[in-house]
Amino acid sequence: MAELPASEEIMKTPQEGTVKMKRKITKASDVRRAQYIRSHLQKDPKELIFCVLGAGHGGLAMAGHLAIKGFNVNLYNRGRKRIRTVIQRKGIKVEGEVKGFGKIELASTNIQECLKGADVLMVVVPSVAHRFIAQTCAPFLKEHQIVVLNPGRTGGALEFFNTLKQYGLKRFPFISEAQTFLYASRALGPAHAKIFSVKNTVPLATLPAYWIPGVLKVINRAFPQFIPGDNIFKTSFENIGAVFHPALTILNAGWIEETHGDFEYYIQGTSDSVAQILEKLDKERLDIAAALGIKVMSAKAWLYTAYSATGKDLREAINANPGYFGIKAPDRLHHRYVDEDVPMSLVPLASLGKMLKVETPTINAIIHLASVMRGVDFWEKGRTVEKLGIDGMSIKEIRLLAVTGEL
Repeated sequence: MAELPASEEIMKTPQEGTVKMKRKITKASDVRRAQYIRSHLQKDPKELIFCVLGAGHGGLAMAGHLAIKGFNVNLYNRGRKRIRTVIQRKGIKVEGEVKGFGKIELASTNIQECLKGADVLMVVVPSVAHRFIAQTCAPFLKEHQIVVLNPGRTGGALEFFNTLKQYGLKRFPFISEAQTFLYASRALGPAHAKIFSVKNTVPLATLPAYWIPGVLKVINRAFPQFIPGDNIFKTSFENIGAVFHPALTILNAGWIEETHGDFEYYIQGTSDSVAQILEKLDKERLDIAAALGIKVMSAKAWLYTAYSATGKDLREAINANPGYFGIKAPDRLHHRYVDEDVPMSLVPLASLGKMLKVETPTINAIIHLASVMRGVDFWEKGRTVEKLGIDGMSIKEIRLLAVTGEL
């Protein structure tokens, strides 16, 4: 081979050096992070400290359940009003499928106090608040900590990662997202939660994907229901709330406004006609995933996996799910099933569909109707591919992102 001219050699050397340095940094980071996982697993399970972020119905249920199991639990909420009674009673009463009183070690609006010493951060807030939580936690996050978005909805882990990156973090915690929320639950009071049912299995994925086994070993010490998800795109595409919540709420808008939600949301709200629309919306979700080469469960298959509910069609499977009995509809349209699930679940699906040239007329229609009803431009507010940092990426690059975590 002919020798390179000096000028070309100078141009080549820094580039090669940068690649080698990047590989060296990545390897060193992976060695550290593997040690963090080992350290978590060497602890007695009851020595693990969980911080639940969010004191809504889901946060109360999860914090109470963890405490009943004997784990150390801190509870963070942005406003003091929601946690005042938890502070006074020093815990949370839980009833339903899980029963007991869970002692909370610390309930506070001080994020630094709540995160100090925490091993696992269970983020249980509406996904519209994921960016806020990332910004609030960023100054105090440690590399050994595990963050779980419960659930991520569609693109949650990506948004959390991008927010921390924009904040200037150099060493990231383990970032993961659950496909769906572990419970069907409601808050019965400021320190009182009812867990109607606990799902059989909930897939969980990390960014990057190769940390899934290690993170799961830690999380499974508290919740054996979490199982491996393939990657964060699969958990995002299997966000079944995108199928059920917005469309079911919009299509029952008159009934909700007339009765203030005094009917069984899933059982009575899913008529034959409504079920047909849900099935069409679900098909569009499956088509978008297929365009990326990702095989995801249909809503009907998910009902069987999560609740052992079966049926010849979606409506019959919903009616066969005991976990849905007794769950009332929202009492108003200004509700997370619209204000959260449209911009954080449907908009990213439609935006990805547009980028991949997959038609999504049913999804688009629900987004449009929701925007008109609420007087909000959910397209503008939602998680588009531009906001997730994947616009212009090829299918190959998106798949690689799921594994490497490199943006």
